Parts: sequence; structure tokens; C-alpha cells
Amino acid sequence: MSQPQQPTVILATAGYDHTIRFWEADSGRCYRTLQYPDSQVNRLEITPDKKYLAAAGNPHIRLFDINSSSPQPVMTYDSHTNNVTALGFQCDGNWMYTGSEDGTVKIWDLRAPGCQREYESRAAVNTVILHPNQTELISGDQNGNIRVWDLTANSCSCELVPEVDTAVRSLTVMWDGSLVVAANNNGTCYVWRLQRGTQTMTNFEPLHKLQAHDGYILKCLLSPEFGEPNR
Repeated sequence: MSQPQQPTVILATAGYDHTIRFWEADSGRCYRTLQYPDSQVNRLEITPDKKYLAAAGNPHIRLFDINSSSPQPVMTYDSHTNNVTALGFQCDGNWMYTGSEDGTVKIWDLRAPGCQREYESRAAVNTVILHPNQTELISGDQNGNIRVWDLTANSCSCELVPEVDTAVRSLTVMWDGSLVVAANNNGTCYVWRLQRGTQTMTNFEPLHKLQAHDGYILKCLLSPEFGEPNR
């Protein structure tokens, strides 16, 4: 008997009920349920090749094979000590980055066990994004700090605080690295233009300060390029 064909669009959900569910996006049918007994699931991310799903909880990250029927994760990442709040993959899927309320940003090589790098933010990390150049991570924390982590130099190359003691809740970067937006607990969005023509992220030119909402912001997002190939 032939194996049922995997959907071309992968829709996955997870939350506080300790389950991860896979759905057929067109029919609405749930075709697979995974148990996540350790904690709630804070974040989900699919690898660029659509082979694996990473689920971030408290404090573990589990990697599941999307095309398998096994309920067990293929890999577990264990060195965070509090809620994992941010999760993403390098464009080729070679490594994963995470941020946590334990105050650290970590990098994990998917081809090897354990955490390869750790950066100390000294406050609970709420958001981490990867610059399109794939060589810099930008993090925002509970104390209002935005930091750029230069992966080539293996150090913090830039630090700014738009509002002291006001948590940075969400960060987003333009597809071409030209803009970065930060949203905070006061409902404010800060927009910076990044220096063009260089690989450095250390020059943030203030562009706008938007009083976007009355309460704290959960998410801000910049769209991809309108004419980007293969989108």
C-alpha cells in the first residue's frame, strides 16, 4: 500500500494543550497529532527544506521529522533554563538560533549535538531575528536593550536602548536589510534605516517613532519584497 502523499503546504499548530497538530490546509483535516508533555509550546518553526519542525517550550526545543509517523523527536536541545521565546533557522537550514527568558541567545548546529554558541543579554530575551546577510542576529530583551550579535566576530557589535526599562517585544528586519523595526511594551514602534552598501549593522539611523497602539505590542512584521523570486 502506497504511503499517503505529504501536503505541499505544511500547516502546524501548537499551544497550551501540550499537543502539536498537522493539518491539510485546503480540507481542514488534522492528519497527525504529536504530544508535547514537558510544557506549553511557545514557538513553531519549519526548516527551509520543509523536513523538520522545531517546537520551543520551557525550557527545551524539540525537532520533529515532518514526514515521519514517529511521535518521538529526532533531536532535543536542552541548555536553556527558562521559556524559549524566539526560534529560527539559517537560510540553508544548517543551524538554528533561539532566545530565552533565561537571558541568552544560542546557536545550534543541526548537524551536531549541543549548543555551539551562547550570547548573554543579561535580561529575558523576548525576540531574536536573523539579518538577511545570515551573519548577524538582532535581539530585544525585557530591559529594553536591542543588541546586534556579529556571528563572524563572535561578539556584540551594537547596543541601543530606544526606551529605558521598556521591554522590546518584537523585532523585524526588511528583506534587503535596509530597515529594522522594534515594537515595545508602551505600544511604540521604532523604525531605523540601516547603513546601505556595507555589511555592517552598527549604524542605526532613526527614521520614525510611531505610537502604534495604546497597550503593549505582541508582534511587528515587515513584508517580503513584492517581486522577490520564487515567492
